[in-house]
Amino acid sequence: MAASCRLKPLSSVAVSGGTHGNEMSGIYLAKHWLRDPMELRRGSFAVTPFLGNPRAIEKCERYVGQDLNRTFTTELLSSAEAEDEPYEVVRAREINQTYGPKGSAQAFDFMFDLHNTTANMGACLIVDSEESLLPMHMCHYIQTHYKWSPCRIYLYKLPGEETYSIDSVAKAGLALELGPQPQRVVRADLFAQMRALMACALDFIELFNKGTVFPAFEIAAYKITGRMDYPRYPNGEISAMVHPKLQDKDFLPLNPGDPVFQTFSGEEIVYKGDTTIYPAFINEAAYYEKKVAFAKMEKHTFSISGLQRE
Repeated sequence: MAASCRLKPLSSVAVSGGTHGNEMSGIYLAKHWLRDPMELRRGSFAVTPFLGNPRAIEKCERYVGQDLNRTFTTELLSSAEAEDEPYEVVRAREINQTYGPKGSAQAFDFMFDLHNTTANMGACLIVDSEESLLPMHMCHYIQTHYKWSPCRIYLYKLPGEETYSIDSVAKAGLALELGPQPQRVVRADLFAQMRALMACALDFIELFNKGTVFPAFEIAAYKITGRMDYPRYPNGEISAMVHPKLQDKDFLPLNPGDPVFQTFSGEEIVYKGDTTIYPAFINEAAYYEKKVAFAKMEKHTFSISGLQRE
């Protein structure tokens, strides 16, 4: 195990609900906290809830012009204003100005981003990389103290890829992804789970700020390696759907030769990869337009160094 690392205590924390305007758990939690922020309060830091994409929330759509949660790249944040640019580019600059700027010393210390998925992901903790020390310790704390369900860790950044999500504006971040929940629907059970996860995460920050020493550990996490599209006809329409034996099997092993798609005429298509993968976001409704049937993940065990405040 590597030596323990020291980081500065956190003073400014933001929580985004409604980065996607049809994912309702985070929207209604953020609205609730904007009315009554009492349960967010801790003694050593301030928490600021906000609505990520107000226009999309008003329309109850994922986005208005383009996906806000893919818009926080350096190129887009630094681009010149244009009359015909999508609303989400304008909104990304506003968020970057308020909670960043991205990569700067002035940026918020931490940002949470609240999401729902139509896939059977359960309670999922999304981090950019296993190298993000504070979020990985937060995930470990949540896994240890949150008792409602298992919490898998999803590492979303591909090698050489820039972070592009809303929480990348802050110095560190964590996205909560809960499902399955239909778009435009709020389920009481997932709402309560998201609320409890946030309470657990904020408790971790409070303990860290007060000087708790968190020892090194090993932890399992799922790291993205690529994405699988649906089979398609020459005209671009999908020619098959997720196989019943794969449906709802997020984070479970998919071996070479296992069924993965079923054509509309009933023929089986098997997985032709060389190694076992662990699919996630299987048949996610929002990803049809992105030509993604599921994310291809590898399961790894990572050694994480100890952590304490400076």
